[in-house]
Order: sequence, then structure tokens, then C-alpha cells
Amino acid sequence: MSSTQVPFATRYARNGMVCSVDHLASEAGVSLLRAGGSAADAAVAASAVLAVTTQHMCGMGGDLWALVHDADGAAPAALNASGRAGSGADPDALRAEGRTRMRFRSDIRSVPVPGCVDGWMSLHERFGRAPLAEVLAPAIDLASGGFPLSPHGAAAAALLGGIANADDYSPQSRPGDLITRPGVAAALCEIIDGGREAFYEGDFARDLIELGGGEYTAADVSRSHADWVTPLRADVWGHTLWTVPPNSQGYLTLAGAWIASGLDLPADPEDPLFAHLLAEAAKQAGWDRPAVLSQDADGAALIAPQRLAPRRAAISPDTAAALGSGTSTGDTMYLAAVDADRMGVSLIQSNAGGWGVGLWTPTHRISLHNRGIGFNLVAGHPAEYGPGRRPPHTLAPAIVQRADGSLRSVVGTMGGDAQPQVLLQVLARTLCAGEEPASAIGAGRWRWGAAEGTGFDTWADPGNLQLYIEGHAPWSTSDGIADLTRRGHRVGTDAPHDNSYGHAHLIEVHDSVLAGAADPRALTGAATGY
Repeated sequence: MSSTQVPFATRYARNGMVCSVDHLASEAGVSLLRAGGSAADAAVAASAVLAVTTQHMCGMGGDLWALVHDADGAAPAALNASGRAGSGADPDALRAEGRTRMRFRSDIRSVPVPGCVDGWMSLHERFGRAPLAEVLAPAIDLASGGFPLSPHGAAAAALLGGIANADDYSPQSRPGDLITRPGVAAALCEIIDGGREAFYEGDFARDLIELGGGEYTAADVSRSHADWVTPLRADVWGHTLWTVPPNSQGYLTLAGAWIASGLDLPADPEDPLFAHLLAEAAKQAGWDRPAVLSQDADGAALIAPQRLAPRRAAISPDTAAALGSGTSTGDTMYLAAVDADRMGVSLIQSNAGGWGVGLWTPTHRISLHNRGIGFNLVAGHPAEYGPGRRPPHTLAPAIVQRADGSLRSVVGTMGGDAQPQVLLQVLARTLCAGEEPASAIGAGRWRWGAAEGTGFDTWADPGNLQLYIEGHAPWSTSDGIADLTRRGHRVGTDAPHDNSYGHAHLIEVHDSVLAGAADPRALTGAATGY
């Protein structure tokens, strides 16, 4: 089977559509659209369901970013709901312990205050039409009445043995087991009754402060963790591509697409040269990310043509460019929603690594993320861990507009450092090669990675990268690997439809019809419309 002959089809709808990693979330979003809600209502509803059913990837203890296309010809609104380190953040203390990087697990200092709930509230307040109680009702019903555990959820639950407050799940859970989340249901009901303050000044705040042991103050938790920010744009393949600014790595999606749009890509996406040139574009865009990305980075400067043009010029169709050293499991979910008025929402929500840091709040049994792993512990580094600072973020939702400013597509993916690389491949297949959504989403992918890594340290040593190929990609054959090796790549292979290549979802707007696809790698995902 070729990479474009995927075993699922593009879904079509007239009025509205939601794509997500879980069919229960997609259905909840579409139910809001049918009832007259906006795409923002649908996105929050789906996101809240995912916080219940898919906590091994995202949840109320994580962060959220979103883009909203609300009016043709206007820039989308961009929402940064990523939390900040507490007032007790002390990089000197970590360095005194001999640390050179933030700890991935079991350290509360890797937990910025979660911004997800603030993201929901800000998105609903600005763009919602339905009452919040209706928006959160599907999530509350599933949390209190139960939901069937997904295959990925069951695999993740097997890692929870002995972890305090994680006993909504059992390490012996199997796919299809009915799981209830009464604490999460209670937290959602509290938000309906008392707004964001019920969460950020209530039991969740108390639990987080106690777990922090001096890392957070009440003021750290209660301050707003959602900001409307200026999005970034680049013109590629006759379209305008938008994403969120730093502290997100979204600029890499724009940089990679801008570089690739000026290369002579072959017409056939299955040609190894297509993979080679896109991979080189992603490498040229991203190799110095650890040195330049921080909350204070100038996103526009990072994608300026004068910065990227020499990188494009360094790419050869015959040889992989040499680079000097710079300074994988489910962790994130992405969802797309478009309504009858053609408002489009591109939303991404995350724990970072798996269940996050491995600490759960006792009252609501919410797992806490570990987005603080993005901080740097080099003294004076622009992304140094410190009080009130936001870490560099992998989350990078995207929106594509046509030349006239109308909405073309809503797209994004999970995948840690690989997110911009996955998006580059989907964008090249749809905007350049003209593939329809299911073919572009289901096609085999490549990704850059370290030979031994977590999925969050791809660019730590860009001079020693390996190009990994997904098992069902056309270049995973012996001839394809030989071709890429001849061009100078160190090639590794993974299984077909491997999670480390992202769960991407895409909705395209074509005249009066929506076309969408959810990633088959998610197993339980769905593109649902009406």
C-alpha cells in the first residue's frame, strides 16, 4: 500500500466539523455546533472531554494554545495559555544540586502553574455563544458516568502503579474498561458555578501550593495565565500561514515552510527527493532553537527572510547539509473546529511528557504537566528557569488563509519537537502537492531525532541528528533508505503509524463544503461533522 492509499477516507460536512484524537470529544464538539454554538464553544467542549478521557496526553493540569479565524481578511486571534513558574523558582538551588537540566519526572519544580482552564475561559468569553454549563456538560457526563478507556489510555495506565492520587485508573486497565473521574467532574462543576476563581483560588490552588512546598504563592496561582498575543505569519505556496509566537516553537513551522516553498520540490510526494528537501528545510529552520527560543524571543525576527534566505541557499538536492553543534509517548492533543459561519479554531493542549511530571492533586485527581522541562539551567540563558517565567513550548497550532484572507485550513499535531516537522509535511502535501486531507494526514512521515532522546531534545546536538522514517512511508523501503543515505542522511526506521510522528488533524474549507481527517495513529480519533 502506498503512503497515499491510506485505509480511511476524508470526511465531508456542510455546516460544521470537529477533528480530534477521541471520537467522544469530536462528537461533543459537533453537538455544540448543532445547538448553535460557535467553533470556540465546540473547541472548548472537545478540549474538556479530552481532559476527562485522554488525561495521559492532556488535561486541566496542563497548558493550552489556540488560534481563532473569526473574520475573512483579518489576522487570527492568538491565545497563549501557558503557565509560569512560581515565585519560588530558584535556578541556583538546582545547579547546587548538580542539575544541568530540568528533571522530567517527580519534581514539582518542572510544573509551571497550569494554564489550560484559563485558556478555556478566555476562549469562551471572547468567542463563545453557548452558556458555559452547556459547553462543559458532555465532559461532566463522561467524568461522572464513565467512558471506555482507549487503547493508548490503557497502555499509559499501566505506568501508574504506586503513584499517589492516580487511582481513577488501574495499572491492570484494559481497552474498553469503564473509567469514572468524579474529581474532575467536581472541578468542572465548580468552574461553572464559580468561574476561573473556583479553580485557581479553590481546592486545586490549595493542592498545588501544598505540593509545591514553597514553589508557588497564592498570587502565583490566582493570576491569569491566558494572554491574547500577536500571531506570526509567513507567505508560502500562495497562502498565508499563521501560528502562535514565542514562547512557542511555532515559528519553526513558518520558517520551514518558507524555506521549502522556495525549493524545487518534485511533483510526487513519494519521491525520496521530496522527503530530503523538506527534512533539510526543517533542519535549517530548527537547528539553533535551544539558543534562540524563549518567552522574550522576537518571533518576527526569527522568520525574517534575511535570516532564512541563507539557510534556504545552503540546501542541496544531492547532499545533506552539515551543521555545527547547537546549544515518545503520547503527551499532547490537538483539535480543529470549524462552524457554519466559518470561524475556525486551532487548539492544542498538553501535559508535555505522558501523564506529565507524575504528581497528581489529591482533591480532584488531576495529573500535573511537566512543561518546565523546556527551561534552561545555564546561568543567564534567555530561557533560564526563574520566577514568573514561561518555558519554551513545543505547542504550535496553525491556520492557513487564502490570498483573499478567507479560511483555507485549520491544522495542527501533537509530537513534541517534531510538531513543526509534521506540519511542514502536511502543508507541503496539501498546499503544494494538492493532496486531500486523508491522504496528507495518513501518509508516512519522517522526523528528526536524537539517537537516544525524549522527543524534547531533538536540537540539543544538531550535528548528530538522525532522520527517522515511519514504517509505512514510501522511503522506508531498502531503495528509499539507500537513496536518503546516499544524500548523506543517517537513517533509522520506526513502525508504521507510530505515535512519535504525531497525531495530526486537518479541516479544509472548500466553497460550501468542509473536508477533514483525523490521524489514524490516534486509533480512536474522528473527523465528525454535520
